[in-house]
Amino acid sequence: MTKNLTAPDGRPGESGPLLGIEGLRISYRTRAGRVDAVRGVSLTVAPGEVVALVGASGSGKSTTAHAVVGLLPPGATVTAGRVLFGATDLAAAGEPELRRHRGRDIGFVPQDPMVSLNPVRRIGPQIGEVLLIHKLASGRREAAERAVELLAEAGLPQPHLRARQYPHELSGGMRQRALIAIALAARPKLLIADEPTSALDVTVQRALLDHVDELVARTGTAVLLITHDLGVAADRAQRVGVMSQGEIVESGTVGEVLGDPRHTVTRQLLRAAPSLGSVRERTPPVRPEGDSRDLVVARGLVKEFTRGRRGRAPVRAVDSVDLTIRRGETLALVGESGSGKSTTARLLVRLADPTSGTVHFDGEDITSLRGEALRRLRRRMQIVYQSPYASLDPRLTVGDIITEPLRAYRVGDRAGRSREAAALLDRVHLPAGTLRRRPQELSGGQRQRVAIARALALRPDLVVCDEPVSALDVAVQARILELLTELQEESGLSCLFISHDLAVVRGIAHHVGVMRGGRLVESGPVAQVFAKPSHPYTRELLASVAGSRRAGAMNAG
Repeated sequence: MTKNLTAPDGRPGESGPLLGIEGLRISYRTRAGRVDAVRGVSLTVAPGEVVALVGASGSGKSTTAHAVVGLLPPGATVTAGRVLFGATDLAAAGEPELRRHRGRDIGFVPQDPMVSLNPVRRIGPQIGEVLLIHKLASGRREAAERAVELLAEAGLPQPHLRARQYPHELSGGMRQRALIAIALAARPKLLIADEPTSALDVTVQRALLDHVDELVARTGTAVLLITHDLGVAADRAQRVGVMSQGEIVESGTVGEVLGDPRHTVTRQLLRAAPSLGSVRERTPPVRPEGDSRDLVVARGLVKEFTRGRRGRAPVRAVDSVDLTIRRGETLALVGESGSGKSTTARLLVRLADPTSGTVHFDGEDITSLRGEALRRLRRRMQIVYQSPYASLDPRLTVGDIITEPLRAYRVGDRAGRSREAAALLDRVHLPAGTLRRRPQELSGGQRQRVAIARALALRPDLVVCDEPVSALDVAVQARILELLTELQEESGLSCLFISHDLAVVRGIAHHVGVMRGGRLVESGPVAQVFAKPSHPYTRELLASVAGSRRAGAMNAG
C-alpha cells in the first residue's frame, strides 16, 4: 500500500512534475470543533499526464482539488504542507498571484454547473471573459467568436445559439460542457476536473474525454481528475489514487490499483461499481388481480418554447412523446443532454404545462389541474433534482429541509416530524448528527442523499429521479439504488428514473425509453432494448459506455 501518489522517483517527467502536493493537511471549522478533511496527502502530476483521485463522497478529493487553486470554502484552512505549481507554493500564495494562475495556467471544472455559472449573464460572454481577463483576445468580438468555437469543441450542438442563452435555458449536461469550455479557454498547463462528466451522457462523455486526451497529447496539459466513475478513471488516467477519510490509502498505475487492488476500500469500490455485464436485470412485479390501471399515462406530449423575437419558430423540446409508468415499476429515460428527458419529467408532474397532449395520473386527467386540486396531487408526486446544492435552501438545517414537506402538508406533530427526519436520514445512510448541519457543510454526494430523503418524506406514489446518483461515489450509489428498490417492493412506489449511466439503468429499471431530439426513438423492457437495440442511436449509446478500454488498462504498468 502506498500513501503518496507520486511517481516512483518523484519526478514523473524529464523536468519534474508540474504539480507537486506535499503533506497537505486541511481542516474545517464546524460547530463541533475542527474537523480534519485532508490528512497528509502527497501527489504529483507531470506535463502530459492524467492522474485520477477516486474515493467515497466526503473522502477529501474535492477539498484537495480546491486547495490547489485557493478556492477552499469559508472555515477551511491549510494547516500543513505545500502545493507546488512549478516553483510557486500556491498554498502560501496571496490572492493576486492565485488570480494570475487561475484560468490561464490552471483550468478548473467544478462539480456543480448551476452554482458555478452566473445566472444573469449569457454563456458566450462568460467564456469570453476568461480570454479578455488574460488578454488572449483583442476585443469582445474576437472573444465572442472564440467562445462559439470552444462550445463546439466541448460538444454542444448549435454553439452559436448556446452562446446567446442563459444557464437556466440549458440542460444540466449542457451547463457542464459550458464549464469545461471555460476551463479550457486559455489552453491551461494544468486542468483540474472535479467530476467533469458526472452530468453527461455516455456519447458526449466519450467525445469530451477524447477532446481532453487530444489536448494532453498535443499541448502536454497535465490533468488532475476527480471522479467516482471507475470506468472513466480506468480509461483515461495513467495513475490513480484512492482516498478514504482524508488520506490516499492506495496508489499506483491503473493496472496496479484497479487490476490488483490491495486495500479494502479499493476492493469495496470495485465491487460496488456497476457495469453492463455484471448488473442483474430487474423482473417486473406481478400485478395484483383486478388492478389493470397504469399509474402514469402520457399521450402525444409536446412542449414548445418561444425564442424571444417575434416570428422566430419555437423550439420543440418534447415532440409527440407517449409513455407509461406502471405501478411499482421504474421507467428509465436515457439520451443525450438536451434530448428532452428532464422537460418530459416536468410535464408529467405538472411543473410545466404541455403545449399539447395529455397526462393521466391514477386514471385522472391532470393536464389542466389548477389550484388546490393540483396541490393535493403534488403530495403524491416528488422529484429529486440533478443539482442538490441548487435545490436545497442554504439557510435551513438538514432537519428543517427534510421536515419541510411534512410541515407544508401538516403531517404529524413537531416531535413526530423530527423522528421521521432521523429515520429517513438513516435510510439514506447519513449519521444523525447531519440533521444539525447545513447544505454547504456537506459534500456533493451527502447533499444528494438529503434531497432523496426529503423526496421520500411524504411517501409519494411517484418519485421522479433526475440523475439522482450522478454525484455519488459508487458505494453510496449502490446503497441508494438498493434503497429505491426496497421502497418499491415495500410500498409499490413507482419511479421515473433519468440517467446517462446505462449500467445503473440496467440495474434499477424495468422499462427504458431512449430519447433524442425531443422524441422517444426506442422503448421497451430493459433486457430487450439492451440486448437487441433496434435504433442506431441506442446502439451508439451502448458502444460508448466508459470502461471499454479497461481490460487493456488492467495489464498496464
